[in-house]
Amino acid sequence: MSPRRPESAGAIPNTVESPALNRPGTAPLYAALDLGTNSCRMLVARPKGSQFEVVDSFSKSVQLGSGLEKTGKLSRSSIYRTIQALRVCQQKIKRNGVKRMRLVATEACRRATNGAEFMARVRRETGLTLDIIEPQEEAQLAVVSCAPLVGKRTEQLLVVDIGGGSTELVWIDLTKVPPKERAQSIMRMHDGFEPSVQCATGAKVVDWISVPLGVATLRDQFHDVEDDGARFALMSWFFEENLAEFAPYKDDPTREGFQIVGTSGTVTTVAASHLGLKRYDRNKVDGLRMTSEEIDKVIRSYLALGPAGRRRDPRIGTDRQALIMSGSAILQALLRCWPTDRLSVADRGLREGILYALMSADGMLEDNPID
Repeated sequence: MSPRRPESAGAIPNTVESPALNRPGTAPLYAALDLGTNSCRMLVARPKGSQFEVVDSFSKSVQLGSGLEKTGKLSRSSIYRTIQALRVCQQKIKRNGVKRMRLVATEACRRATNGAEFMARVRRETGLTLDIIEPQEEAQLAVVSCAPLVGKRTEQLLVVDIGGGSTELVWIDLTKVPPKERAQSIMRMHDGFEPSVQCATGAKVVDWISVPLGVATLRDQFHDVEDDGARFALMSWFFEENLAEFAPYKDDPTREGFQIVGTSGTVTTVAASHLGLKRYDRNKVDGLRMTSEEIDKVIRSYLALGPAGRRRDPRIGTDRQALIMSGSAILQALLRCWPTDRLSVADRGLREGILYALMSADGMLEDNPID
C-alpha cells in the first residue's frame, strides 16, 4: 500500500484513574479521545491561559488492529477489548460533566472493511460517537499538539507522528514567521494546511505524507522473519523505501535552523530508556532533546537484549515491548534521511491537538506567544 499524500503537493503511561470526582472549576471541561490501531487514550482538560490543565485521563492498549493486516477486518476480540475501554471513557466523560468533546478513530478504522459497522456498535453500546478522521486531519492535529516545543530559532520543522497503523510526516517552513511567533503560528494551523491558513499564519507546509506503516502494521508485515537483527534491518529499510516521494530540501540539506519533533510511544520509550527511568515520568521526557548517537545507543541496547530481554526490561514496559523494535526501525530510518543530529521528544499527540483546536475555536485560549 502506497503512502497517502495531498494532491497539491510508549513509553505509554499506565492507565490513570482519578481518585475522586473533579472539583468544579470556573472554566468548562473538554474531552479528547484518540482511538488508534494499538491504543485508546483520552484526556479531560480545562483551558488555562494559552494552554490547558488536565483533570482526568485514560490510556489503555486495546490492540484494535490486531490481525487487520491478514484479514482486512477488526476482529471480535479486539472489538470487545476496545468497547470495554470506551465504556470507561464514557463513564469519565459523564462523571466530569463534559459537554464539549471530540472523539476520533484513525488508521485501523479507516482500513477495516467493518470500520463503519464498528462505529455503529460503539454508538449503540457506549453512547459515544467517534469520527474516523482522514490522514490530513490526523497530521494537522499532531502538528498543533507539538507547537509548544517549537524553538524560536527553528526555520524548518519536521513533525513526525509514529502511530500504530500509520506514520504522519509534515514539513513546515517558518522562515517568514518572526522568531517569537513561530510556535504560535503552528498552533493556529488546526484549521488546515490550505493556502489561506498558511497565508494567515505565515507558516508554510512544504510537504506532508501519511505512510500506512506504524508500529503494529510494520511489525505484522515482517512477523515471519525469525532473526531479530535481520527483521529490524528489513523493517527499517522497508519504511525508508516508503519515504522515497517525501523529500523536501533533500538536495540542499542544512542542520542550522532545522528541528525534528517526534511524537509517539516509541519516541517516549526510547527517551525513557536513555534516561534510565524504571517508572515513566512525563515531566522528564516531554521536551527532552536527544542526539542521534544517544538514540542509536538505545536502539543497539534493545537489539542486544533480544526479544526475551526486552520483555523483562522495565524501561520498555509490557505494553510496548512487542512494538518497540518496529517503532525503533521507523525512528532509525527517519534519522538517516534528514540533516539533523537531534530530535525533540514530544509526549503529546492527537488528544492535545484536539483540545487546542476545540478551545481555540471557542475563544477559550489566550493568544499569547508560547515560551
